[in-house]
Amino acid sequence: MNELIANVTWEKAAIAACIFFVILLLRKVMTTYVFKLILSLSRKAPTDLMTNILLAFEKPIRLLFVFIGLYAALRYLPFPADYNQIFLQVIRTLIIVHLSWGLFNLSASSSEVFTKIGEKLNVEVDDILLPFLSKLVRFAIVAMTLSIIADEWGYNVSGFVAGLGLGGLAFALAAQDSIGNFFGGVVIITEKPFTLGDWVKTPSVEGVVEDITFRSTKIRTFADSVVVVPNSTLANEPIENWAKMRKRQISFNLGVMYSTPKEKLERCVERLESYLRNREDIDQEILIVKFNEFNDSSLDIMLYFFTVPTAWLDYMEIKQEVNLKVLDILNEEEVTIAFPSRSIYMEKQTDEMEIEQAMDVRGNEAKE
Repeated sequence: MNELIANVTWEKAAIAACIFFVILLLRKVMTTYVFKLILSLSRKAPTDLMTNILLAFEKPIRLLFVFIGLYAALRYLPFPADYNQIFLQVIRTLIIVHLSWGLFNLSASSSEVFTKIGEKLNVEVDDILLPFLSKLVRFAIVAMTLSIIADEWGYNVSGFVAGLGLGGLAFALAAQDSIGNFFGGVVIITEKPFTLGDWVKTPSVEGVVEDITFRSTKIRTFADSVVVVPNSTLANEPIENWAKMRKRQISFNLGVMYSTPKEKLERCVERLESYLRNREDIDQEILIVKFNEFNDSSLDIMLYFFTVPTAWLDYMEIKQEVNLKVLDILNEEEVTIAFPSRSIYMEKQTDEMEIEQAMDVRGNEAKE
């Protein structure tokens, strides 16, 4: 080190400093003018893919220029050959880190890379699959970066990977539930029984899907609480996705009294069906209004149809209007809605039994 200090003159130190500042100046020119020019040209392209790539690598390139300038300045100074080799390894490591940094930024869930790849492969990339893929790709980038850097500095990566294999086996045995949740998440994402914002119902929970991670799915219930369900549980349960409804069912029996004349009953059925047929918000493919059965306390008219709107408030509004119209039609036809009732009939005794009872009474009086 003393020899190095003795060999470094003021002139060499000044030249090394000038080399560093010149490269910093080139960095300023590159990032301020050249980079902005390339960025403006890329924004005129049909897609934003090139723009996303440039923006992802902007910060890594800016910082990498500083290290390149420092490396060039140090190489000018009279360091021993061993130091130069270390400097070369350091700069190569920094280049690997900054390239990985740019790829890490490019693999963000907000990037269009996944969307473009999905379009090329005819794979739909939705709001659940995108963050999941982003996390997987970022994990792979970090793992590959660490292995490349380890190999650059002479560490035995193959032995490290083999050790990871044995350790991974032990870890897998100790974390079976977590692995099951992970693969459950993979099943949910690949089969896509629901997506973010869908209203789902399972034996475990009912609500709106808010998020899905490697381990679990978050569902906000209608009581405004958040339920975290393990992915392995969801993957093995029947999932009813109400958001996939193309139309929404309304079905009920309308019971009227047994004293209702046949003509009035037929008239009510005709008017109810005609009313539903003339509504645009009622699906006309399947619409049933029929005198259905003789119930214990009523004559039942079955109404079975679907609403075109599936949103909860719209559905309830249509249901209310139909119910009110049913009341109007029944009132106009003077038909009464039946309610559960029971009639009890007392059988009258015959005259012969009454005579025998009377004779028994007289006989008892005579004895007395």
